[in-house]
Amino acid sequence: MVGQTVFLYPGQGSQFPGMAQDLFNKYSVVKSLFVRASEACGKDMEALLFEGSAEDLKATENAQAAIVLASLAAREALMENGIESTGCAGHSLGEYTALADAGVLSPEDALRAVTARGQHMAAAAAKAISEKGEVGMAAVVGIGPYEVREALEGVVDVWSANENGPNQVVIAGTKAGMNGAEEKLKAAGARRIIPLPVSGPFHTPLMADAAGALELTLKDMAFNEPTKVVWSNVNAAPVTSGDEARSQLVKQITGAVRWVDLTEAIAATKPDSIYEVGPGTVLTGLWKKSGLDGICESAGSAENLDSIQNN
Repeated sequence: MVGQTVFLYPGQGSQFPGMAQDLFNKYSVVKSLFVRASEACGKDMEALLFEGSAEDLKATENAQAAIVLASLAAREALMENGIESTGCAGHSLGEYTALADAGVLSPEDALRAVTARGQHMAAAAAKAISEKGEVGMAAVVGIGPYEVREALEGVVDVWSANENGPNQVVIAGTKAGMNGAEEKLKAAGARRIIPLPVSGPFHTPLMADAAGALELTLKDMAFNEPTKVVWSNVNAAPVTSGDEARSQLVKQITGAVRWVDLTEAIAATKPDSIYEVGPGTVLTGLWKKSGLDGICESAGSAENLDSIQNN
């Protein structure tokens, strides 16, 4: 993959009030995107991103479309500057942006899909709370995916959810399940287990209702053949067809995000440039801590883009 460029798109948790406003102010293509996004999402996306509070943006039903829109805006700005990807991937939610980048979904359908996805996941989380009590997610620091999976064997209602790095894995499930796993995780070498401020046990079987509802949402959407390589969260391999992309998005709801395996697969192709395209710098930080070859640069703001253009 000599001379190639990979775009990485962030997932939920990267949002912040005012994200993409600098891009909106600078690029007419971003303004046009926001108009189309508001129609696709059925709400005023300009008001949500630029006037919404941190609490507004934290709500799953708002966060998902907002992050995808901000990421699509950064992609539009990059293309205005003559920078396009030859391969792409997204962390969890970010896979929808990657599929739009690869031509599998239109930007409008990607936004429609994640608007519904956020609603389905919020409903499934509420059901999990009503049936199981307190639920959530926690970051396990100090051990990797293999050690976490092994430590969780036999523990009820807790799973490996986001396999982010060789020393950072997010688990999810019930509070009772996560408490029950704590001793085994620490015995496996975990230094810290940090509860995360999220509203549900995402990427676990407790989200099965959301997966079923999402399958119906995606059923009638057009999924085209990918025009470039796009790696899947589910199996860390390139998506081979539009139909596979659709089925992988459904599986992603209840399955772990295999980010370690995915980024290793990307690094093996030896891309010349890697950019985190969207709000925040989470993926840039994960790449830096991964020990993989190459440098991931943040490209989510007008200032970042100016810096990239000047180098």
